[in-house]
Formats: sequence, C-alpha cells, structure tokens
Amino acid sequence: MNSNNNIFLSFCETISTLRGENGCPWDQKQTTKSLKKYIREECDELLEAIDENNPDHLCEEIGDVLYLLVLLSEISSESTHFTIDDVITGIQNKMIRRHPHVFGDVRTGSDEELKEQWEKIKSLEPVKKTN
Repeated sequence: MNSNNNIFLSFCETISTLRGENGCPWDQKQTTKSLKKYIREECDELLEAIDENNPDHLCEEIGDVLYLLVLLSEISSESTHFTIDDVITGIQNKMIRRHPHVFGDVRTGSDEELKEQWEKIKSLEPVKKTN
C-alpha cells in the first residue's frame, strides 16, 4: 500500500483550518447531527461509483466520504470527546485483534472458519452503550 502520513496530516490540517476562526462558514457551523444527511448522500454516491466500476469516480467518492469522516472527528476533537488519532488507533487495534490468523498464531482455513472466529472475537468485546 502506498501511504504518506504527511498527506493525511496535511488533509487533517486543512479540515481544521476550514473549521477555524478564518475558515469556511459552512464547515464552521456543521455538527455531527447536521452532517448525517451528507454522510447518507455521499455513501449512496460511493455505492453507485462501486457499481459503475469507474476508478476515477470511485476515488472521488471515497475522498468525499473521507472528508466527512475527518470533519466528524475534527468536530468531536473540538469538544474533547476524541481525536482522529483515537479513531485510527481504535480501528487499527480492532483489526489486529480480529485478525489473529494474520497478526497472531491462529490458523484458519475456510471462509466459514474465519467468519466464526470474527464473530467469537467480536462477542468478547465490550458492548458499546448508546444514549
């Protein structure tokens, strides 16, 4: 995978600037709730791009969804709930934990065994409380 942390960090800083004092009025007034309709729209557009099998359109729609996810994280970091680093650390730890056949010494063979392993690990994780 080609990755460049500087590009991602620069993008996060762009989102922070959009939300900042001299940023964009639209971005500044957004809340996690106000973004719900845009998330739904952009995810629908992403699904359409997948169906089209058009790499350029797919790339654009992934970017649109990524923008909203980073914006949500920025909004949450402003209220000190969590940061984008917390989001990334959490999902990275989850993926490593749920893939012991890749990152550990567990061996599985079939898709069914992998699914059973995934569900077993998931069932042992703490249940997230919702309001």
